Amino acid sequence: MRNKNQPQNKKLKICMIVQDPSVKGGIAAVTGGYYGSRLEQDFDITYVESYRDGSKLDKLTKALKAYREFRKVLKKDRPDIVHVHSSFGPSFFRKYPIIKMAHDAGIPVVNHIHGSALDELYTNAPAWKKRMVEKSYGSCDKLIVLSEDWKKKISAIVPAEMIEVVPNYSVIVPEMVSEGVMDKRFEKKQILYLGRFDNLKGVVDIPAIADKVIKKFPEAKFILGGTGETEPTEAEIKRLHLEDTVLLPGWIRGDEKIKLLKESSIFLLPSHMEAMPMSILEAMGYALPIISCEVGGIPRVVSKDVNGKLYKPQDVDGMADGILSYFSDRSAWEEASRQSLRLADEGYSFDSHINKLEEIYYTVARK
Repeated sequence: MRNKNQPQNKKLKICMIVQDPSVKGGIAAVTGGYYGSRLEQDFDITYVESYRDGSKLDKLTKALKAYREFRKVLKKDRPDIVHVHSSFGPSFFRKYPIIKMAHDAGIPVVNHIHGSALDELYTNAPAWKKRMVEKSYGSCDKLIVLSEDWKKKISAIVPAEMIEVVPNYSVIVPEMVSEGVMDKRFEKKQILYLGRFDNLKGVVDIPAIADKVIKKFPEAKFILGGTGETEPTEAEIKRLHLEDTVLLPGWIRGDEKIKLLKESSIFLLPSHMEAMPMSILEAMGYALPIISCEVGGIPRVVSKDVNGKLYKPQDVDGMADGILSYFSDRSAWEEASRQSLRLADEGYSFDSHINKLEEIYYTVARK
């Protein structure tokens, strides 16, 4: 638990339930930007970390510690608002006690939902689980979702007026479209993937995509940064003899991630399901054209044939053709690069994200 500001009477007190900043995933990437930001200048924020990477025991221990810390916050430094960052699956159950404690204490709750697997959590869930979701979400004063599509889906559980759309954000790096930088990026022929390795990410399809691309551009390299269920992807790499083409450096962060984003030509995310992937927004901020799938919130971020190309999940031929079309037409690639940067700047800036959060805080506090 870390207090980032000295309390001041004029500032609303926010207790934010977050992940350990070292966690490998999109939620930690989003909340990581809050540390040291304008949000901390405008509000008195206390962070309580409820999740960490590691074994099941490590995760349980972290959650139990968070419940103890949260109780202390409620008693000794009562917040005006509790801002919970949650997802579906185990994350929902970890946050359930915190939402209940805050609600029972009469403290407004803002539940910031980052996940995309609503079918498993609610739509196709047994009755007991549906009741639990309805009770938890109904105990909140506001639900934040990442896209209008997800607002429609969640409005099957709570009234639409309880739901606010706050997209994830992008850090804008305008020098990526300067002439010298563009030359190096295009010549590099490097395709970048950043994310977890699991079935929903579609990462196992990438070796087959690479196999088609290198037939025309043998110098192309595919960098797959992430951890998780890597074995199926590694098996495909070996089957297709792509050990020198498709590289798995592990989870990428910090300066190493920035270096890869700056060097790469295209960002590839072949997901089968997504809400609004932080990885795509990061890539757009670095002026990367996007090759991805028409699922979840992705079509609201990637304008088809403007800053990228979108396909059906598992359309290996289509995604390979999309990469080849950019590598074969520099002017189209340059235009998509510029459009990625423009769209990120116009619709997904960090300042816009913070403005929307602050507006929600003040609205909830006035109730």
